[in-house]
Amino acid sequence: VQLQASGGGLVQAGGSLRLSCVASRSIFSLNVMGWYRQAPGKQRELVAAITNNGNTNYADSVKGRFTISRDIAKNTVDLQMNNLKPEDTAVYYCKADHGIYTYWGQGTLVTVSS
Repeated sequence: VQLQASGGGLVQAGGSLRLSCVASRSIFSLNVMGWYRQAPGKQRELVAAITNNGNTNYADSVKGRFTISRDIAKNTVDLQMNNLKPEDTAVYYCKADHGIYTYWGQGTLVTVSS
């Protein structure tokens, strides 16, 4: 499975960005898809995930601000990020789990200025 992430950029605090991840195969066949992020000097962490039956999970730090969604017809999983904060600055990665396999997309940089 190949994952292509896009949508990162520079935004002021309080602004919004929408990240998109396109998969090379049907996302309905993938167990879980999610967005992770890694800030400089920190470990990669889960931001949000969605299962193949539509259940979602969010990091406490983004609850109420970020929304993960999917379009099965387009094989995309998006992350709508609102009310962005400087601490959201990181490289964001798309991830897919399929059985025992894990796939990562390339990162997309999100920079939030104060």
